[in-house]
Amino acid sequence: MIRIGIDVGGTNTDAVLMNGTQVLAGVKAATSSDVMTGVVEALRKVLEAADMGADKVDVVMIGTTHFTNAVVQRRDLAQTAAVRLCLPATASLPPMVDWPEDLREVIGNHWWLAHGGNEFDGRVISKLDADELRGIAAEIRARGIRSVAITSVFSPVSTEFEREAGQILAEALPEAHITLSSDIGRIGLLERENAAIMNACLRDLSREVVQAFRGALRDVGFTGRFYLTQNDGTLMDADFAERFPVLTFASGPTNSMRGAAFLSGVKDAIVVDIGGTTSDVGSLQKGFPRQATVAVEVGGVRTNFRMPDVFSIGLGGGSLVVDGPDGVTVGPRSVGYKIVTEALIFGGQTLTTSDVVVAEGDADLGDKAKVAHLTPDLIRRARNRIAFMLEDCVERARISADPLPVIVVGGGTILVEGPIAGLELIKPDHFAVANAVGAAIAQVSGEVDRVYALADMTREAALNDAKAQATAAAVAAGAREDTIEIVDVEDVPLAYLPGNATRVRVKAVGELHVG
Repeated sequence: MIRIGIDVGGTNTDAVLMNGTQVLAGVKAATSSDVMTGVVEALRKVLEAADMGADKVDVVMIGTTHFTNAVVQRRDLAQTAAVRLCLPATASLPPMVDWPEDLREVIGNHWWLAHGGNEFDGRVISKLDADELRGIAAEIRARGIRSVAITSVFSPVSTEFEREAGQILAEALPEAHITLSSDIGRIGLLERENAAIMNACLRDLSREVVQAFRGALRDVGFTGRFYLTQNDGTLMDADFAERFPVLTFASGPTNSMRGAAFLSGVKDAIVVDIGGTTSDVGSLQKGFPRQATVAVEVGGVRTNFRMPDVFSIGLGGGSLVVDGPDGVTVGPRSVGYKIVTEALIFGGQTLTTSDVVVAEGDADLGDKAKVAHLTPDLIRRARNRIAFMLEDCVERARISADPLPVIVVGGGTILVEGPIAGLELIKPDHFAVANAVGAAIAQVSGEVDRVYALADMTREAALNDAKAQATAAAVAAGAREDTIEIVDVEDVPLAYLPGNATRVRVKAVGELHVG
């Protein structure tokens, strides 16, 4: 199978063309301010480098930061109605109660509470009131809102109320986007509701972005299917991505980690992906990023959908180096994609980490003569600061005393002098485009996260049921059934609930079915 992987970063848009497991070509193009221009350039460059026509490519996988940036920057977000099925419970904590005020105001702070919801074991809190929901729909229409997020108490246990309410609102508001929290989040009402609201406010933008990607691919002559990578290292097709844009959050770091595992052949390691602006750091377990076990904040909002346990520091190839009264500082500010015009080695006026590395003689980049004036003392102090930042982030990523190797990838790996924190250092082939490789090799996943009452069934029966549901979800998402494997199983007794309640989470992955 011929496939292209693309990862849109803050500095570069990387692309690789692969035939099966073989990387035929890998390229970088500067990320453009409109993003799509950079994507088209990367596509054309990688096809040219591989001497292949776009009509020979079976599938394209794209990782993008569009939707994360929209939330962080508070832009392109739609007015959204949050409807919670809960009464008479949970009324003391209304929807968006824990959101930053500016973000809440951007999407309008529209919310309603209605009857419905379940206890943890599936018992009904109150019956759904169709007339009540139609009245809410009338108010939503009157306010001109076209994005709706529906959340029901304990909907991962029973999705019936959310689906029935979604059908009622869809009939009353045929022009609206409807997001159900049970399709996105896990156990945990406020965090799951937050994820659903965030998804709903991105639906208009997701349609524009997916259509723009389709246009970019069409411009280079590609006529096949394309997928977007999601934040657990797996794929979703374009139509699914249009419905669930929040699942792309953190897909960039995830792609890098999956690419690092594939290129190095190492399944358990610490990965440091050094780009032009930031370094993303996390742990690999069985070839996949270790998942965060606590609520993850996006743009100041707590969510609980699956996210890799990855953190970023302001260290990259374009990071500013400043020699001040308190010593040398590196980052967090960066020239980003403007490095080719603003760094000293390219004729600019800004001292960056790349300038320091070139001046020391560790990289052949730009014009070394333009950094000949940098003193050995400044170079060494800047190098020491970079080394300290790398060692500190690797130590933060370690979850045990085991001497795991450190895999370094990304275009900014020229900043690495030698072993980090005394651990084995691996720099695999094609390290500079590992994120695009991670996109190209991504698999398809299915996941289930629900509470079982073991008073009514055995633990083994609960696990088997969850595995079957996760497998079915993976097949529905486009995985080949004969390739599916269970990669993560977690069951946690909930001692604070009656009925011997246990929370079970299972993840299944498989190879993409094309044809």
